[in-house]
Amino acid sequence: MDPTRRAALRRQALRLVWIGELWNVLEAVVALWSGIGAGSVALVAFGLDSFVELFAGAVLIVHLRRDLDGAEDAASDRRAHRLLAVTFFVLSGYIVFQSLATLGGWLPRPAESLVGILLVVASAVVMSVLYVRKRSLARDLNSRALRAEAIETLVCDVQDLTVVVGLGLNALVGWWWADPIAAIALVPLLVREGWEGLSGPHEES
Repeated sequence: MDPTRRAALRRQALRLVWIGELWNVLEAVVALWSGIGAGSVALVAFGLDSFVELFAGAVLIVHLRRDLDGAEDAASDRRAHRLLAVTFFVLSGYIVFQSLATLGGWLPRPAESLVGILLVVASAVVMSVLYVRKRSLARDLNSRALRAEAIETLVCDVQDLTVVVGLGLNALVGWWWADPIAAIALVPLLVREGWEGLSGPHEES
């Protein structure tokens, strides 16, 4: 690929990642505020996962900037990805503990949260658009790093669906237990991502 064209695509990728970073900041603040207020394990977990997404975006921003400057550091990139993988396991542990405590009656039952539902639906739309565009750029650039970060975005989309089901059942029919169950349903996705980050290949384009 022509170096000028490649640099332009890299800059487009950077802009997309920055858009995702700004959205995740807003998402984290609103999700934690509404989740804590409603006692929603799923929403709090959703907010905490936004910080994981922020870290993943930061890793990719550094990767793309180094590539533009011709100063990629593969070793430091691999270390950052492994650190990211650990955060998935920490988040999974929090979800399991909080969900079981809620189901066991040791914590208050979660209340309905209209703000949380609207946030998750909006997030699904934003993340879908970002995922499609990132995947396209990753293919054009043959970039494993950008493709991996796009998959993080897709995982967030799947989480959106799971969380909105739990929140919706709680709001519509009063099934308060659907909230912690929805949160637990996120754990296999998080553990898989964490495991792949620790044991999978870390080669970057």
